[in-house]
Amino acid sequence: MARISQRIGAISESATLKVDAKAKALKAAGRPVISFAAGEPDFATPQHIVDAAVAAAQDPKNHRYTPAAGLPELREAIAAKTLRDSSLAVEPSQVIVTNGGKQAVYQAFAALLDPGDEVLVPAPYWTTYPEAIRLAGGVPVEVFAGADQQYLVTVEQLEAARTERTKVLLFVSPSNPTGSVYSPEQTAAIGAWAEEHGLWVISDEIYQNLTYDGVRAASIVEATPALADRTILVNGVAKTYAMTGWRVGWMVGPADAIKAASNLQSHLSSNVSNVSQRAAIAALTGPQDSVAEMRAAFDRRRQLIVAGLNSIPGFETPTPTGAFYVYPDVRGLLGREWAGTTPQTSLELADLILEKAEVAPVPGEAFGPSGYLRFSYAMGDDAISEGVERLRTLFS
Repeated sequence: MARISQRIGAISESATLKVDAKAKALKAAGRPVISFAAGEPDFATPQHIVDAAVAAAQDPKNHRYTPAAGLPELREAIAAKTLRDSSLAVEPSQVIVTNGGKQAVYQAFAALLDPGDEVLVPAPYWTTYPEAIRLAGGVPVEVFAGADQQYLVTVEQLEAARTERTKVLLFVSPSNPTGSVYSPEQTAAIGAWAEEHGLWVISDEIYQNLTYDGVRAASIVEATPALADRTILVNGVAKTYAMTGWRVGWMVGPADAIKAASNLQSHLSSNVSNVSQRAAIAALTGPQDSVAEMRAAFDRRRQLIVAGLNSIPGFETPTPTGAFYVYPDVRGLLGREWAGTTPQTSLELADLILEKAEVAPVPGEAFGPSGYLRFSYAMGDDAISEGVERLRTLFS
């Protein structure tokens, strides 16, 4: 009899966290590693949010259990944010507050999927999506779009991948790992296609407030209002407000799906930390000046890293218009000798870069096909410039 269940034993470790942990270990050992691995803003959480948390920690009412689906005040604030940014009017009862966006992703798939149900997963994709689908008994079906398509899949590609077992479309805009954003027209076309075929949509909107060049990430329920009864929106405060460690996410959706997910959460984790929930209320309802300042810094860094990488032969880096990642096509570097090593895959290339240049990117294998690297630019300008120069030296 196996000691570990096959279901859990088959889960892969998060590649992004693995690379970041390795980079931190090397740094702790004295090596000057620059890590581009973690999708985590380097800014401190805005002070008014921290102050709200301190006040909440001192209030005994926050020392007790609260409703598993979230504090009523936070669910109201999330409903207001959903109307403001996604143009979808929902009741607070259609909101569940979760322990970060990851829990919302997991619960969304768990609420919808039966064994064998297929989910169309546009690739490159965030490394957690396929694992969450498999944990729910579903089957992830990758639909890949390369750099020549700005990493944006088409309706034709989705239709070619659809089968009688397809139940859910995963829609992510802006994207992790590519930073790509679907235009309103592309979003509407995909939404109309999903509606035509009666599919559910799980839309991860965690980066919707981090866009550049005047681009707006239109919600799929705004582009196709008829989908509202079959769409679950996933979001959180982590990226927009530099609150990754506070662990507050949420899911918004139709009453039956939210009820099912709420029942699951009542047994899985119960309520999110009340102190973090109070902080999230302050984030969503308080001043937004700091959000604009952080977005401006990300924009500057975006331009810096795109220009830097594209100046190195072998890096083909589309300019992202959202999130804080770049995703260069590095197939031109494979099969060639660099510093005495001839990498054949982006996994081998990433290891070479870490060892020889002391720079840590995440290999494309974590997000789909080999031949690509992800660099997060949620870090200081000087570190970005130094990292690019190290790459230039290695590949000169």
